[in-house]
Amino acid sequence: MRLKHLIAGLALAAMATIAQAAEFKPAVVFDMGGKFDKSFNEGVWAGVKKFMDETGIEVMEFEVTNETQREQAMRRMVQKGATVVLGVGFAQADAIDAVAADNPDVQFAIIDVYWLDRPNLRQYRFKEHEGSYLVGVAAALTSKTGKVGFVGGMDIPLIRKFACGYVQGATEAKPGTVVIQNMTGATPSAWNDPTKGAELAQSQIDRGADVIYHAAGGTGLGVIRAAADAGKLAIGVDSNQNGLAPGQVLTSMLKRVDVAAYDTLRDALDGNFTAGVVSLGLAEGGVDWAQDEHNADLVTDAVRAAVEQAKAEIISGAIVVHNYEDDSNCPF
Repeated sequence: MRLKHLIAGLALAAMATIAQAAEFKPAVVFDMGGKFDKSFNEGVWAGVKKFMDETGIEVMEFEVTNETQREQAMRRMVQKGATVVLGVGFAQADAIDAVAADNPDVQFAIIDVYWLDRPNLRQYRFKEHEGSYLVGVAAALTSKTGKVGFVGGMDIPLIRKFACGYVQGATEAKPGTVVIQNMTGATPSAWNDPTKGAELAQSQIDRGADVIYHAAGGTGLGVIRAAADAGKLAIGVDSNQNGLAPGQVLTSMLKRVDVAAYDTLRDALDGNFTAGVVSLGLAEGGVDWAQDEHNADLVTDAVRAAVEQAKAEIISGAIVVHNYEDDSNCPF
């Protein structure tokens, strides 16, 4: 009798799970550059794909190609029955705020936004300055010229935040290190201009930089290519880009947007979705530096030890990395 009750209970639970999944319709709106940009969007895609592979649930998706599509795409997802919508990137803030306000029964989440206030909206804020500090340490201690570079994408506070953390890490690890900086542009096209990225990297190389970190989305592919062609070292961002030019990418600053994407979808499916701001730094596993077979011969034991020590001290609070977004200032 007990066995029958157990079997019946399991059957009911399975039916409930199936019904829940049938009613669950997730959606994601990727931003400029597309989901295969080898960087930010592709990191999100990795989390989405993990969710789909685990659950068998299809995620509706749209890749934005111009600014006017963001809000239209989100509203279209809601019209198609989306129960949770994930927006990718700060540029979608106004769109998701408006659509979330109009659809209080739908759950929304957005990455790289933390200033909105909706009861049905989860926002992810990453401590990119902490991860950038680590790769700054690696760059300064690896450089043979004492000059390293930084190429940003769109000139906004978020990217200045990457740059400032990098400068702090480099100059504190090796005082006297010179950091040459350039931003690609002031419009969204700055994220997808590898030719301009290569030109800026070459200019920095001409001025003596032998390690160049980029935080520029698809534009950064040009930075990596130019550094590799010149026999210098690049540092990737967001996704692990070490394999894009094996032996020429010192490391990558990992920004675990895949975790944000996966957690959003999983929590929404399991009934654990909460609104508010989720902050992810070194302590939470939200940022890190990449080590694999592609850069194993580039990172010396001394550099690895220095970076890991810096990581531990940031987590403990012994090192405080300045956040440019707090005061629009970089004191280094």
